[in-house]
Amino acid sequence: MGCLHLSSTFLSFLFLISLLSEVNPASFKIVNRCRHTIWPGFLSGANTPQLPTTGFVLNPGKSRTVTIPRSWSGRLWGRALCGQDSSGKFVCLSGDCGSGQIECSGSGAKPPATLAEFTLNGDGGLDFYDVSLVDGYNLPMLVVAKGGKGGNCCATGCLLDLNGACPPQLRGDGGVGCRSACEAFGDPQYCCSGAFGTPDVCHPSVFSLFFKHACPRAYSYAYDDVTSTYTCAGADYVIIFCPPPYSRVLFAISSA
Repeated sequence: MGCLHLSSTFLSFLFLISLLSEVNPASFKIVNRCRHTIWPGFLSGANTPQLPTTGFVLNPGKSRTVTIPRSWSGRLWGRALCGQDSSGKFVCLSGDCGSGQIECSGSGAKPPATLAEFTLNGDGGLDFYDVSLVDGYNLPMLVVAKGGKGGNCCATGCLLDLNGACPPQLRGDGGVGCRSACEAFGDPQYCCSGAFGTPDVCHPSVFSLFFKHACPRAYSYAYDDVTSTYTCAGADYVIIFCPPPYSRVLFAISSA
């Protein structure tokens, strides 16, 4: 994948970083490069308190930086095609969290949705992060680690617009988004559930390979860890929706 794996010689150094990183929170800079407005949403993990903001509006070309505790784990995604319904509730045709308002308030994304997933300051003081299409796809997304001290601090994401190329069987309601095979068919072999609940028996399908071939760094099915999980210590993160190609993005960030 072009990034170095963590050497054992860094372990004591990373332990020190993990102690120091508790003092300074991480920053997530969320950037909207789409031609339309998006509404990013946050959902904290089961053992992590909700963030002060769990959803907001982000107009085209704008960005917002959110302060994240170093002990946080959770996910974020982008909602689109949003507005008020006839009852006055806030709803989105893409990535809706079902809260009825701009803040998601502990509710997650309705599939299909492209997810950025984080566990900050985990094992060995490392952040673990990925971009997942396991719950389907709705928007292009890129995650870039800045200022990391160890691990394999690679950029990851899905840069392509897959909505137009989505297989007919996976197209979302009204043609919005591209569903996972698990959501579309509910079959245990696609969901890696029941008798298919271990990596020995749950393998990539023709549908998950559609996502993997288009976005090789993103999670395509439940046991896609080896090629899709990245680590970094003490980093800040830039999350870009509808990003330009990797080379342009990384050049712009490194030159900022």
